[in-house]
Amino acid sequence: MALSNRFRRFKAAVFALLGASLVLYALVGRPSEIIDTAAWLVLLALFEIETAHGRLLTPARVRLIHALRPLAGAAVLAAAIEYLLESEWLDAFNAWLWIAVVILLEIEVRAPRAVARRRESFLVAATVLYAALLMLVPAWLWQGEWLAAWDATLWLAAFFAIELNVLDRGRAML
Repeated sequence: MALSNRFRRFKAAVFALLGASLVLYALVGRPSEIIDTAAWLVLLALFEIETAHGRLLTPARVRLIHALRPLAGAAVLAAAIEYLLESEWLDAFNAWLWIAVVILLEIEVRAPRAVARRRESFLVAATVLYAALLMLVPAWLWQGEWLAAWDATLWLAAFFAIELNVLDRGRAML
């Protein structure tokens, strides 16, 4: 019980810090960064609700979550394309890697039994994606992009928490 309380506090702290990051981007970021950060925060909240509290959701709320996710995803995709147009290569690489992570998570959430049969493949794919995302942190630091490095670290922590939710949910469904 103490571990789950600590885990809940950890997730709450990460969400609060990501909210603060969104405020910082709103103050000093480019429009593409603001849209990107806001859309990812919405996606993260939807994943958190579905993976940590899915058993408590009514079918109508599940449908609402599934309707909102593509809207947030479209904003993420628009920001990822904008990064390419702005020649912001680290931001673009980061955005496309995160899109791949979300596709992987969607498969894990929607088809846990199929994923369980291919668990090793999913673990390898997730490890490669998260390792690539982690490598961007020192790249941003090297370029003096402290906010981007901080934000990237927070997102890795946030999705670590979501992955733990998904793994727990998958075990419960088997």
